[in-house]
Amino acid sequence: WSQVVSEAEKIVGYPTSFMSLRCLLSDELSNIAMQVRKLVGTKHPLLDTARGFVYDSRNNLQMRGLVVLLISKAAGPSTAELSFQHDMVSGIYSSQRSLAEITELIHTAFLVHRGIVNIGELKSCDGPLKDMQFGNKMAVLSGDFLLANACTSLAQLQNTKVVELISSAIGDLVQGIYYENSKSSEENCLTDDIGISRWKEQVFLSHSALLAKSCQAAMELAKHSAEIQDMAFQYGKHMSMSHKLHSDLQPFVKESSSDTMAFSLNSAPAILHQEFLGREAWLKQIGEPLHRCPCVFQQLQEAIKAGKGVTSAIDLCRCHGNRALAALERFPASEARDALANIVYAVTRFP
Repeated sequence: WSQVVSEAEKIVGYPTSFMSLRCLLSDELSNIAMQVRKLVGTKHPLLDTARGFVYDSRNNLQMRGLVVLLISKAAGPSTAELSFQHDMVSGIYSSQRSLAEITELIHTAFLVHRGIVNIGELKSCDGPLKDMQFGNKMAVLSGDFLLANACTSLAQLQNTKVVELISSAIGDLVQGIYYENSKSSEENCLTDDIGISRWKEQVFLSHSALLAKSCQAAMELAKHSAEIQDMAFQYGKHMSMSHKLHSDLQPFVKESSSDTMAFSLNSAPAILHQEFLGREAWLKQIGEPLHRCPCVFQQLQEAIKAGKGVTSAIDLCRCHGNRALAALERFPASEARDALANIVYAVTRFP
């Protein structure tokens, strides 16, 4: 994955990690960073989010902006935009580069907003209460600041359809994250019966909508046809669905058995396992609350590995990957299109 991202970044002109660094080096963000240092010594999640901006070994933070730039270059200039080709750098319009940065800002804002802890569930080892409350305030204000900057930059693009697309993506994100949070209590995790079709709808809102609509917006900025815009949307949607499925599968496909990873009962393999098993058998298999008995958690993980849920999730991941590759067929052959295909291959290959 890291190699695929590194090679793709060369195609679009510069490492996309610069997008986050440029934002971090602004005076306002530097001031926020100084305030976040007060949280050192606590377990507030905002610290881990901040560290990720500077160093993300999995290259996930800038993935969305990178895809927007790659698909912009893969589509190239449209005949309707010939008069603006002098505005292109490395085959990408400056407005499309701005859109990539806007996409990253929005994603980062929501990452920061997720770094809000439930004060009522804190333990003494998490840190002083006043520090954790301060961290929550910083997470809210910092996320709002990034989102406001993204909205200002969006307006400067002066394209009403693009504003409509990205605004609706922000709405989708809010709806998706609200649903995730409403189902995050252990009681709901144990009793909620989602089903894989409902899971897909929720994942589209919280993980795929932003990238899919940003890819479509990039085509709109270059005045490409409705067909090309739809193909860009389909690539963004299905690639990000594959990416989420790949992430959900990691606790179940790691080669090292000693490397135990936590997993969510609302992850795709667990939901598919539940569908194959049946609702009553699933509830019986869970048994007592997982937080009281870690051994039940490990047994459940092994049971899911042994069932059909994992192989079905792998098949679903590859299915979405194939649909993303099919969308790419409508773009002319180029190194940018190859890089987009390699990103799909990287998230649909399993040991």
